[in-house]
Amino acid sequence: MKTEVLAIKDIKKQSDDIARAGKILRGGGLVAFPTETVYGLGADGLDAEACAKIYEAKGRPSDNPLILHVADRAMVDEITREIPDIAEKLLAAFCPGPITLILERKDIVPDRITGGLSTVGVRMPENEVARAMIRAAGVPIAAPSANISGRPSPTTAASVLRDMDGRIPLILDGGPCRFGVESTIVDCTGPVATILRPGAITREMLTEVLGGVKLDPALVGAKVVPKAPGMKYKHYAPNAPMTLLEGGPEKMVPAFRRQVRQLQAEGHRVGVLASHEVCTALQDSVPAPLLADYGAQGDLLTIASRIYELLIAFNDTEADVLLGEGMSDAGLGLAIMNRLHKASGFHSIAI
Repeated sequence: MKTEVLAIKDIKKQSDDIARAGKILRGGGLVAFPTETVYGLGADGLDAEACAKIYEAKGRPSDNPLILHVADRAMVDEITREIPDIAEKLLAAFCPGPITLILERKDIVPDRITGGLSTVGVRMPENEVARAMIRAAGVPIAAPSANISGRPSPTTAASVLRDMDGRIPLILDGGPCRFGVESTIVDCTGPVATILRPGAITREMLTEVLGGVKLDPALVGAKVVPKAPGMKYKHYAPNAPMTLLEGGPEKMVPAFRRQVRQLQAEGHRVGVLASHEVCTALQDSVPAPLLADYGAQGDLLTIASRIYELLIAFNDTEADVLLGEGMSDAGLGLAIMNRLHKASGFHSIAI
């Protein structure tokens, strides 16, 4: 199969390209598309056979649920039994946007989508290309991230192509993703909203709207039945094993120096994913191709938008071990640390 990449610069002027993507989806095919978070790998979310192709293309475990992406509120009502007050408040406050709501599903949603659960994740992306494609398809679109399962999620069309070339017919290129980490997932089926996966809609933002939220135990490594994507399996991992260093920012430079010296003395080629401050301090001891500067300490939006592409880039280097810099879990830091913990398999050193 030949994979075509179509750059979408103007939705109105390129309505034929959007319509073509919709036709592929209605016909049971796969299309990769941009969102404000990461690129998605889409199929007709009401067609179990079409969705099976997603699992095949990604090498994704079949009990890992998929999110249904919708264009508007009418599609939300089409696939869910009820919208609790919690969900109504979140829809009003954050949709369209980088949030996924777990709701009770209607029978129209195939078991293939939900991993056999009675609930489904529903997301209304902010990205206009994504919503135009969903409208053109005329059905909710099931879409995990457009990468081989377990690898870092793609935030550019080029990264999608690296993993999906020859596996899917079409990639819509809408440019780099705005946020760079997947949507916040909130379970709205209980009396208190529960964050299953942190994202750009932060715990603090949710608390302001709802008065309070809970964190799911899986976010600290507990084993649970997965209610949402990314809860059960190792995610976002580069080829080389990674260890996180966690502690105050003022401790990072000396801690990295110690760890780099120790690993290099053991014969390792050490790659570093860290702040500008740490990378600058390590220029005399780590080769430039093995230093991945994710941005200044505290610049969380920049860090979030860069970490996946930087993790992917390590696969083209000689690094055989990686050291990553952790940070506070306040605000967007919770989402970043969630991804870094997953990428490292929860292997970290407290400093």
